[in-house]
Amino acid sequence: MTRILYFVIVVSFLDTFIQLPIITPYALELGASEFLAGAIVAVYSLTNMAANIIGGHWIDRFGRKKILLWGMLSGAVILFLYPFAQTGEQLFFIRFFHGIAGGVLIPAAFAYVGDRTKKGARGKPMAITGAAIGIAAIIGPAVGGIMAARAQIDYVFILVAVLFLISSVLIVLFVEESFAPVNRKGIAFRHIIPLMKHPLLLQASLAAFGLMISNGTLAFALPLKVSEIGLDSATTGMLLSTFGIVAIIIFLTPANRMYEKFRPIHLVITGLTIIGSVHLLLNFIEVLWLSVVLMVIYGIGFALVFPSMNQIVSDVSSKVDRGKAYGIFYAFFSLGSVAGSAISGAAAELFGLPFTSSAAIMLIVALTLVFLSRKS
Repeated sequence: MTRILYFVIVVSFLDTFIQLPIITPYALELGASEFLAGAIVAVYSLTNMAANIIGGHWIDRFGRKKILLWGMLSGAVILFLYPFAQTGEQLFFIRFFHGIAGGVLIPAAFAYVGDRTKKGARGKPMAITGAAIGIAAIIGPAVGGIMAARAQIDYVFILVAVLFLISSVLIVLFVEESFAPVNRKGIAFRHIIPLMKHPLLLQASLAAFGLMISNGTLAFALPLKVSEIGLDSATTGMLLSTFGIVAIIIFLTPANRMYEKFRPIHLVITGLTIIGSVHLLLNFIEVLWLSVVLMVIYGIGFALVFPSMNQIVSDVSSKVDRGKAYGIFYAFFSLGSVAGSAISGAAAELFGLPFTSSAAIMLIVALTLVFLSRKS
């Protein structure tokens, strides 16, 4: 069952990553303006964020399995609709509903992982989930780009839809419900308010926002930096893969023992400080080998942050409210994804240093977490 959950996490994130290099060209191919194309890209994250919060309540109210299965099946149906889009407006509405379906998948899967692990022993399982996401982040854009170039973009959506259907069958056959509330009416949406005030959940969510700001900045500004050095887009892909591979190595080797030796919040603060420093230095790098070194260091920082944040969320929640906790947490993820590229674009326009804003945000978040962790 646990292996099935990791596979579901890979497929869920693959759905996002595989579409990164193709959605904008696909929208323009359908006749969308540049403004509408940008809205088509953004609407997925916006509806995903809303679905994270509402879906978190459904996960607690109706159980993990039902919502996970609903998200997979509805996502498969929506993915099959992409090839039928004839205009940019139709694609916009497909992306709107796609964001809603995708918004319940990740909180449900992580609630499952949290339910099946014990407090104090969640570091390694969360590291493996990080590796699952890293695998999706590495192969997704590559597969999407290659399929779009050699065949048709439509096949990308069909491939992911089939993976969703396979995941749905696996969920039905092999995944057992980990939380079946006896009194479902006792679980109310209003219970999300005190949860949002929990200091440790607030710290984890703030870290998630900062981490996705950094990823959004990389997606926007790293191609510009590579072009400035005089290299092509293949180099950008190599640099992004470098940090992902480094993180996966840490997740899956004995190095992952650190997640159970050190406090999660300390690892988060250290990782965000490392990432902020890397962003600051990226503004001034002019040679490729130094860029590679910085991406290796970035991968180390990412590996410190991601499992530790998820471990905090699992530790501060129980089966009764774990769905809502992960819904809040991943809503901050989505918010950071939306804000990252926009903030770095503004910094590039104003200062000519696109990594400045993300570096400042990372370091401010790290300092804020130091203050909040001492206070709590």
